[in-house]
Amino acid sequence: MWLDSHCHLTADRYAEDRGEVIARAREAGVEAMIAIGSGYGFEGNRSAVELAHGEADIHATVGIHPHEASEFNEAIRDQIRTWLGDPRVVALGECGLDYHYMNSDRDTQRAALASQLSLARELAVPVSIHVRGDEPDAYAEMLDIWLSEGRGELSGVLHCYTGTREFAHRALDAGFMVSFSGIVTFKRSEDLRDVARSIPLDRIMVETDAPFLAPEGHRGKRNEPAWVVRVGEQIAELHGTSSEEIGRLTSENARRFYRLGR
Repeated sequence: MWLDSHCHLTADRYAEDRGEVIARAREAGVEAMIAIGSGYGFEGNRSAVELAHGEADIHATVGIHPHEASEFNEAIRDQIRTWLGDPRVVALGECGLDYHYMNSDRDTQRAALASQLSLARELAVPVSIHVRGDEPDAYAEMLDIWLSEGRGELSGVLHCYTGTREFAHRALDAGFMVSFSGIVTFKRSEDLRDVARSIPLDRIMVETDAPFLAPEGHRGKRNEPAWVVRVGEQIAELHGTSSEEIGRLTSENARRFYRLGR
């Protein structure tokens, strides 16, 4: 009934009990999980691909996170291309711009993003986008690069969205999906809940971004895919429908985006 559209299942924080975490997700009704390869160094992608080959309900993405943009080079781009030909790999990402932590400088981040989007367009694969930073800088620049490199041919999702309502609708017009994480459940996140209310249900996904951002009721704990249900319950409340309906719709949206079969 549920699909966690973005989780970091190969993170070290799951090293001792990864199998139990996956089992709890299945018990909670999570029928599929997208294991994000980027964010733990380039070799972290390999771990996500290997996990996806061992679990029928897990698929992987591969890419270079903006924190690690300074690592990006042609050899890495070639390996990402190879991985994207693997049937267990369903998207490029997460990639994007992060002007909050600035682990790589802006020019380097922009160049790495542009190159990855060009590759995604060439291979016709969807893209998971990370964007963070004071608006309008990171958001506006990401969208400019998206439009320039994508040429209207890319499909993307703004993962763990925390931006404004105005930008979310600009992104919808550019063809994006919008994914919400446990942040939408936080007591201080009324502005984000207003954004979520405004997004059509056929353009929404839900995610955990586990092991980060545990939702209300689990704050302070290591997050895990089973808790994507709590995110979905919040979206259901905002849209005045049942959690079962949100589970069905967001799973269908994610399956369509990532091109997953039933």
